[in-house]
Amino acid sequence: MSSPGRGMQRRLGAVAICVALLAACGGSDGGSGAVEDDGRLLVVTTVAPITSIAANVIGDRAQIVGLVPEGTNSHTFEPPPSAAELLSTADVVFINGLQLEEPIKALAEANLPDEIPLVELGDRTIDPDQYKYDFSFPESEGKPNPHLWTDPTLVKVYAQLIRDTMVDIDPEGAAIYDTNLQAFISIVDEFDGVVGATFDTIPVDQRKLVTYHDAYAYFADAYGWNVVGAVQPADFGEPTARDVIKLIEQIKAEGVPAVFGSEVFPSPVLEQVANETGAIYVDDLRDDDLPGEPGEPDHSWLGLMKFNFVTMTDALGGDSSGLTGFIVRNSAIDEASYPQ
Repeated sequence: MSSPGRGMQRRLGAVAICVALLAACGGSDGGSGAVEDDGRLLVVTTVAPITSIAANVIGDRAQIVGLVPEGTNSHTFEPPPSAAELLSTADVVFINGLQLEEPIKALAEANLPDEIPLVELGDRTIDPDQYKYDFSFPESEGKPNPHLWTDPTLVKVYAQLIRDTMVDIDPEGAAIYDTNLQAFISIVDEFDGVVGATFDTIPVDQRKLVTYHDAYAYFADAYGWNVVGAVQPADFGEPTARDVIKLIEQIKAEGVPAVFGSEVFPSPVLEQVANETGAIYVDDLRDDDLPGEPGEPDHSWLGLMKFNFVTMTDALGGDSSGLTGFIVRNSAIDEASYPQ
């Protein structure tokens, strides 16, 4: 771990920097200890699901500060100027990668000391031949679908990468990171089993997804679903009339029973698509906006996935009771800062 002198020096400025950053993002530290001047390592993350996964592995061994406010379009988020100062004090930065947070990555590369790791979790989890390209992420644009965290099996790889990185920079904490990692993997495996059993209650011909934001390509691979389409185009603007007509035709041809809007991206267009096709319109899927408030059990990657999977199951004619009864919990204390 950092020597006490270096750690204290880094923290002297970090408190004011973190508070300024959170204020600029329109949020608070949720009552966490992530901005206390206590000499712990400073871990900077990006989107809330990654912040939560990191907290499950790291616990209170380090300060964890997320950069991307929840309910924000993470693809287009521009970090405030105070983020540069925060990044310059970090001991490690974890981002999703796969070109999700390019402005933050560029800012980190410009401000991180050479010896500080910038870990792109997605790029280290799958190889280029596993990249998913689709309507919102066409191969012609060169940006693969980055939403690996919707597949629990890939989240375990994220957690392992976080553990390995933390052990490299803080070998004295190895036992803590190992214990937390194994507990987290056990919870994810249990959750994965319940999810699979729940999805088995949905008729096979109804395991079809039409969403506004195309976040479920890797999820679909893991659980044998078919992503029929998504409304949001690659430029994150509004679809053309031709796009909408094509999607309506696909939904009718596939017999899709429900279409799913996004809490972050409200879309009158998708509601219109549902009306035109007779599909049920469900408008509250969450992409990376965690349920509840920071500090609550449901405010976690696991809580996010449970919410979305229950929502999908109910709308598509399955029985979500087993998944509803799954108890959401973390493998370690979560004191991370989540900008709101």
